[in-house]
Amino acid sequence: MNALSTLILAAGLAAAALPAPAAQAHQHGVARLDVAVEPSRVTLYLYTPLDNLLGFERAPRSDVERQQADAVAARLQAADRLFRVDGKAGCKLAKVTLSSAALGLPTAAAAPAAGDHADLEGRFEFACTAGASAGFVEVSLFEAFPQMKRLELQLILPRGQMKATLVRPATRVTLVR
Repeated sequence: MNALSTLILAAGLAAAALPAPAAQAHQHGVARLDVAVEPSRVTLYLYTPLDNLLGFERAPRSDVERQQADAVAARLQAADRLFRVDGKAGCKLAKVTLSSAALGLPTAAAAPAAGDHADLEGRFEFACTAGASAGFVEVSLFEAFPQMKRLELQLILPRGQMKATLVRPATRVTLVR
C-alpha cells in the first residue's frame, strides 16, 4: 500500500474512533466493514452493535448468555470461515483481534453503563502472497448472524478508495474499481 493509501486508511480509522454523530448512530441490523488491501495483506475491520451478533447488547447475565457470547467470539476467531479472500491473492488468516467492553474482550475500554448500546470491533488480518490481486472477498456474516441485514463498506484499494453497501442476501464485496 502506498503512503497516500495508508494515510487515507489511518484518517478513516481515526475518524471511526470518534463518537458517531447522531445521524450515524449505532443501528441494529447494520454493521460497518472496512477493507484495506495491500500487496502482502488484506485487513478487514468490523464495527457492529452486539445486538447483530447476540440479540442483546449488554454483558451476558446468565450461563446461557455467556455460552452464546463465547460461541460468537469463537465464530469470529475462525474468520477464515466468515471471510474468504479471492484465491488469486494467496491469503491465509494471520491474526484476529476482538474488542467489546460488554463482553470483556481484551482490548476493550470500560464497560458501557446500563442502558448504553454495546458494540464489538473486530480486526481480521490475512497475510497474502499477492494481496493486490484480490478481486473480491466473500462475506458470510449474514449467514452466521441472521440479525445482520446490511454492511456499510469502506474500501481502501491499490487504485483508490470507495464506499459500497452489501445487503442480505448478497455475499460478495468487489475489490476492483
